[in-house]
Amino acid sequence: MSAHPQSATWSGRLRARRAATGSAREGAAKAGLAARGVIYVLVGVLALRIAFGDGGRPADRSGALQEISTKPFGAVLLWALGAGVVGMALWRLSEALFGAAGRDGHKAGKRLLSAARCVFYAFVAYSVLSFAAGAGGAGSGDAQSRDVTAKALGWPAGQWIVGAVGAGAVVAGVWIAARAVLRKYREDLKLGEMSRRTRMVVDTTGVVGGAARGLVFAAVGVFALQAAVDYEPDKAKGVDGALRSFSETPMGPSLLACVAAGLVLFGVFSCAMARWRKV
Repeated sequence: MSAHPQSATWSGRLRARRAATGSAREGAAKAGLAARGVIYVLVGVLALRIAFGDGGRPADRSGALQEISTKPFGAVLLWALGAGVVGMALWRLSEALFGAAGRDGHKAGKRLLSAARCVFYAFVAYSVLSFAAGAGGAGSGDAQSRDVTAKALGWPAGQWIVGAVGAGAVVAGVWIAARAVLRKYREDLKLGEMSRRTRMVVDTTGVVGGAARGLVFAAVGVFALQAAVDYEPDKAKGVDGALRSFSETPMGPSLLACVAAGLVLFGVFSCAMARWRKV
């Protein structure tokens, strides 16, 4: 007779622990998606400035952080942004360890992808927090790309390694754009909680923004491939260099403006995901 109350107590504690863990995970995901949204909006705005002739700041994460630092309460905003990206990394870590939401969330492939995303966002969080602390952790993306490429090309089979990374970025960019156009993100949304107008807005920002984001990823990969094939690390470019290259196409600055507007839309979409994504 005494075992039953004890069992009920343990069951209650387990449910409470799961609820707390779920709340923490959801909070980390929301903070991370919102922080990513802010960064993409700022990168897109900086790229729009470049398209219209004002190329003062680089259109990448370092430029976005520099822009924030000039605003009132900029230091506070930078720390908040860094904390948000830490939340994103922790959310992806929890997915890698315990599985993601959805019917396929516990598959090995999904967990491995979440682990890779965790590593990426941990690096982003480090760079943001380093910048907030005044350590200059957010250097020029183009300079970092050239430095890393130069070191990698000096390794045994360095050309193959850089080429593989570039090819991987191109494939990732195509994958990101394709998923956006096919609206695969809908699988992760709480569509039942959204109005028809909200779904239209989310679809517009998700499709256009995701396609623009994928295009930028692919462009960075193409420049890495060129650096590998020609054995010239200076041909490698980060996000800023890839964006500026769009203005050198026959379409000129208008193409850059379109891609930049798409990045702003992706930032808005990411903020919408913070509200309606399944976690």
